[in-house]
Amino acid sequence: MAELKLSESRDLTRIERIGAHSHIRGLGLDSTLEPRDVSEGMVGQTSARKAAGVILQMIKDGKIAGRAVLIAGQPGTGKTAIAMGMAKSLGLETPFAMIAGSELFSLEMSKTEALTQAFRKAIGVRIKEENEVIEGEVVEVQIDRPSASGAASKSGKMTLKTTEMETVYDLGAKMIEALGKEKVSSGDVIAIDKASGKITKLGRSFSRSRDFDAMGPQVKFVQCPDGELQKRKEVVHCVTLHEIDVINSRTQGFLALFTGDTGEIRAEVREQIDTKVAEWREEGKAEIVPGVLFIDEVHMLDIECFSFLNRALENEMSPILVVATNRGITTIRGTNYKSPHGIPIDLLDRLLIISTQPYTEDEIRKILDIRSQEEDVEMSDGAKHLLTKIGVETSLRYAIHLITAAALACQKRKAKVVDLEDINRVYHLFLDVKRSTQYLMEYQNQYMFSEMGEADEDDINAMVS
Repeated sequence: MAELKLSESRDLTRIERIGAHSHIRGLGLDSTLEPRDVSEGMVGQTSARKAAGVILQMIKDGKIAGRAVLIAGQPGTGKTAIAMGMAKSLGLETPFAMIAGSELFSLEMSKTEALTQAFRKAIGVRIKEENEVIEGEVVEVQIDRPSASGAASKSGKMTLKTTEMETVYDLGAKMIEALGKEKVSSGDVIAIDKASGKITKLGRSFSRSRDFDAMGPQVKFVQCPDGELQKRKEVVHCVTLHEIDVINSRTQGFLALFTGDTGEIRAEVREQIDTKVAEWREEGKAEIVPGVLFIDEVHMLDIECFSFLNRALENEMSPILVVATNRGITTIRGTNYKSPHGIPIDLLDRLLIISTQPYTEDEIRKILDIRSQEEDVEMSDGAKHLLTKIGVETSLRYAIHLITAAALACQKRKAKVVDLEDINRVYHLFLDVKRSTQYLMEYQNQYMFSEMGEADEDDINAMVS
């Protein structure tokens, strides 16, 4: 008998691109906020992760507004990874807005407007609504189609039941069309929103589970609803203040959310929205969900932005602000003064500072293991050991970049496991910062505009060493 070969099928809807932090699933803390050694893609940085866990708990409680946190450390010590871990741990309910410091400098809108929009993206509003819903199991659907073309539109009847009652509803043309779109048949449990007429298919009734011998994996079985057919249900919508701003700022505001062309939003519009949200809060219709605004490369902001942040953090509607930087004592942008991390002292005084430490050799090895797994690269122990040594001597980022390059070199020689020779080959193909700087020093006279003073030479020698 001939062997049956099944063609490989790929799920086209899944995005399979691997990002720099796609392996991060959370902060890797247990229930007592103690960091695990290796968990949820996080390795090392135990004190920084523990501190981030405490901040996370503060955000989840939602009682404290206007707190700011600075994650400071050398390049490649996992600052953005900790912020990503916080975002994943918070879940979808809590807004998390992420921007880079340089994003604010745009020709389209002012810096303060860009910061205001970023702040309002990080503040969620949970709006509660009570809707009347008809919920039951479909017993029968009868549709009377007109015999002659051009005659009156089709009509029909639908019988719905719960465990206690059964009712027949007359159907109009729109309802028949909606039932056809949802592919509703007898035995389905459906919910109809009385206000909008929207039909939602909840699943198949358990009593009809034996109707067919085989069913697809997407078929969900549910109990037949009990009680009355008509019920009042509370529906919760989660939106951000920025989304409400955009929708109310122009006639086609809803489309602007998708195009990203929001433009500057007038202060009067925001004031009206804040007043309305405050009314909803008093009536119990809505509640504020303070989220997180993460600004990476915060040293790129200028003195005007820092002054705005000082004032914005005092507002009771402000989110938790998390900023990150890899700078030491440097000039505050827009001034001639130097300050730690390039942030003014008055703002630094408001920040809780989390420090990240350089990774140890053992931690680098574990991170490379996780990245190899994420990038689906099989590597021998010798190759991993060599890559770890490269990571210690050069940088972790350079070592991570070599993983996929080595995998491609391995494919070229038609092997399945990345070995020492593949790592060696890509190491000589792609230079790290130190080797590139040495090359420049040797051949600087052959480059254009290669004027270098003694002070510059001392800086470069320090970089190489």
